Amino acid sequence: MMSNTSGGFLSSQLCTEGFLSNTFGGFQVIHTFLKLLNHATKLGELRVVPYIFLNLPSVLFNLLRREVGKWIAFIAVVLRLFFPRHFPDWLEMPGLLILLLVVAPNFFIETIRGSWLGMLICLLISCYLLQKHIRASGGFKNSFTQSHGISNTVGIIALLVFPVWALVVHFF
Repeated sequence: MMSNTSGGFLSSQLCTEGFLSNTFGGFQVIHTFLKLLNHATKLGELRVVPYIFLNLPSVLFNLLRREVGKWIAFIAVVLRLFFPRHFPDWLEMPGLLILLLVVAPNFFIETIRGSWLGMLICLLISCYLLQKHIRASGGFKNSFTQSHGISNTVGIIALLVFPVWALVVHFF
């Protein structure tokens, strides 16, 4: 098995051109942020931070692991500790993601990110989020009929399809 520690599982294993992985991975991460900020009260949005960590495109991941990420994490921690009234709730998830990116050990990044185990973790997180969304909506049928129901449900199903597809291609 090839190991590419600079990119995610899809970019190192599935696509030789790299275009599909960068486009789909980046689009998926942006979609995740928008959907969970929109639907944050019903879902445990902090559980998606490891999912985004494992699938963040390599360019953003490497940029945020360096000095830029360290400064952003420092400012977020200072704001959260000393000025909690000026730290909005919607910044908590991105702040935790930046903090995770900065402090994660290299061993964890090299072994989990970019492997089938990372995709299995993403699959478990997405299954949990879909189950929680369906229960919060009052059933599968209701998850499509409520306001913003179709877009939220389709977005969470897309989060489920990505790791399933990556694992199928990896093992078969």
